[in-house]
Amino acid sequence: MMNLENMVHVLASNTVAQNLVELWENDEGSLELWRASSNFVYAFKQHQNQYFLRFSFEQNQTMDQLKAELEYMQYLYLNGFPSVVPIRSKNGELIETLMAPEGTYMAVVFSKANGINLDSDDITEIQMEKWGESLGSLHYLSKKFEPGFVRRKSWLDTVELMEDVFQRHPSDRIALEELNRVTSWLQSLPKDNETYGIIHYDFQLDNIFFEENKNSFNVIDFDDAMYHWYAIDIVTALDDFIGEENPSSKVLVQSFLNGYRSKMNLENDIVAQFPRFQRYANLYKFYKLLSSLDHEVIMDAPSWYDGLRGKLMRVKDDLRITFQKPW
Repeated sequence: MMNLENMVHVLASNTVAQNLVELWENDEGSLELWRASSNFVYAFKQHQNQYFLRFSFEQNQTMDQLKAELEYMQYLYLNGFPSVVPIRSKNGELIETLMAPEGTYMAVVFSKANGINLDSDDITEIQMEKWGESLGSLHYLSKKFEPGFVRRKSWLDTVELMEDVFQRHPSDRIALEELNRVTSWLQSLPKDNETYGIIHYDFQLDNIFFEENKNSFNVIDFDDAMYHWYAIDIVTALDDFIGEENPSSKVLVQSFLNGYRSKMNLENDIVAQFPRFQRYANLYKFYKLLSSLDHEVIMDAPSWYDGLRGKLMRVKDDLRITFQKPW
């Protein structure tokens, strides 16, 4: 989630998006907002085919990290993994920048993912198994991935980011204490090619699109990819299912794990550690929310601002409670 002040500024008009999309071939009048969360994402058409423009402030993601993301995505695509691909601009570039008074924007354009989003309330056991198989295939390819000149960030890089933000918020010292516990635990874990590598980190249903005729998923949104234990990708993907006590959720989780194990080894002792991996995920989400809410009072805020801010505050408060649970 980006800083809400930045979100308000950019969404006040389509000027930034319009200036950026002009760097790619586009059908006039086709630009429209699709999503604003960690990045701004706009849908547009090029010769009646849909594409997606994604951009963010340079301070939110470095150029090197963006290049590393695209390199990883191209590797996956060339090895047959169904994911979107970056599209070159009129200048032949995969990444374009735009200078503005408030800073520099970095933009990329991606192809459209075929298929539909599935709903957690309606997903079937077979679809869950295919979802797990898809993530297992991703991790299998990650084991063989060798980056070029730049590597994606690691979980230790995120620990440094979290520590910096938590120290600036002394009222949330409990988060810093939890971070110390989680960091010590992660550092004690074995780290080898079978358990650790580059992960997606946001392999949830809103970032995967099911093609029924192929019985497979197309994947988007690799901007949070990092080096981590593969288990955290499973835990974050199943955030809406793990921990639920009803029998149907447990069956769905098992179906996902069965699919994953068809592509990757997953020991039961790793599964037993899922609750501790979840604590890292809760911290990382808490850090993002703190960063998003860290701004001065916004005068003349748009109508959607108060509702979104209130929702993020409630989620942050719920996460804070999880830091108090016994380790």
